Amino acid sequence: MNEIADPAAFEAAARPTPHHPGLVLLALAIGGFAIGTTEFAAMSLVPYFAPDLGIGATTAGHVISAYALGVVVGAPVIAVLAARMARRTLLVVLMLLFALGNGLSALAPTYGFLVGFRFVAGLPHGAYFGVAALVAASLVPRERRSQAVSRVLAGLTVATMVGVPLANLIGQYIGWRWSFGFAALLAVLTATLVRLFAPYGAPLQGASPLRELGALRRGQVWLTLATGAIGFGGMFAVYTYLASTLLEVTHAGAASIPVMLTIFGAGLTIGNLVCAWAADRGVMRAAGATLVWSIVALALYPFATGSVWTLAPVVFLIGCTGGLGTVLQTRLMDVAEDAQTLAAALNHSAFNTANALGPWLAGLVLSAGFGFPATGWVGVALALCGLVIWGVSLATDRPRRAEQPAEDRISRAA
Repeated sequence: MNEIADPAAFEAAARPTPHHPGLVLLALAIGGFAIGTTEFAAMSLVPYFAPDLGIGATTAGHVISAYALGVVVGAPVIAVLAARMARRTLLVVLMLLFALGNGLSALAPTYGFLVGFRFVAGLPHGAYFGVAALVAASLVPRERRSQAVSRVLAGLTVATMVGVPLANLIGQYIGWRWSFGFAALLAVLTATLVRLFAPYGAPLQGASPLRELGALRRGQVWLTLATGAIGFGGMFAVYTYLASTLLEVTHAGAASIPVMLTIFGAGLTIGNLVCAWAADRGVMRAAGATLVWSIVALALYPFATGSVWTLAPVVFLIGCTGGLGTVLQTRLMDVAEDAQTLAAALNHSAFNTANALGPWLAGLVLSAGFGFPATGWVGVALALCGLVIWGVSLATDRPRRAEQPAEDRISRAA
């Protein structure tokens, strides 16, 4: 395999020599915290902004889907158009755009405006995480890539434990608009820290939109993205309606919502760390195991919604499945070859396709008259489909790996 097509050589060529790698990872993680806070908090704020804007819970789900659609559209478009932009500059621009979208969301006068502003806020999401993951991976040896990426995504997972419950409390006691304003302030802080501490990250020689688009010619890239786009949908099918389930099925009261969100976040954080460790030892094995875990946890959900004591551990188990994002991010680094930026960004397009697909399908089930516990069965179906796609990817990848020279396989494992 030639030098350009080898991901190890590609990453080595892009690797800067930062003076404060810990500060770089912290700055990138704060960005993840900002994004995670507004992405997941918006779902828990449905019971508050829906009546304020005069819409039902099912219609309010379209606000969540609009953000996800922004991610799906923005990630590939920005990654391709910004192929020649320095990574630090791109990260700063993305965070400022994210701040703008959330600031406007806080001021939205109607449901229609809120949908539009959430779409704008979602545009930089995927490209930010994709570029941040590449910067993080460039700071460490190849065998620790997944763990470096997990530190960036730890900002998102910690947001589900701290930022989301805080934003939910803000929404309950001050107003849901202030929750979006909080995210905008975090985004401005991130842009400042990235500008101060991140390496410049000059674009590689020969970088171009056409080279990035080359990722779309690779079947394994599409299979990896499909695994996330469908397999992840199960988690979102349940999470989007978790607050409503607590209020209407479990009858636990509004005070239980931040607590349950914190439990979900704890599972997400632990799952992120464990899955990253497993991915550095076998990416495809880690992905398959996580999907199986997801199927089991989601199947338990419909039976656990009657009490907070049974629901809490199941919500924790479902949260653990979020580690699949880190695993698939590393997988894309292996199969994207010299189109790393687009592939890395597309992982978050896939993630937010799941964010749109899961709530949409769950909403159809609810509109058909089934109760909130049935969202768990929607999740099981999506996770099963994701596992099937993973199996196809594994089966079709074996001939490609067998054709690689022995020394190339050794270099990939090193």
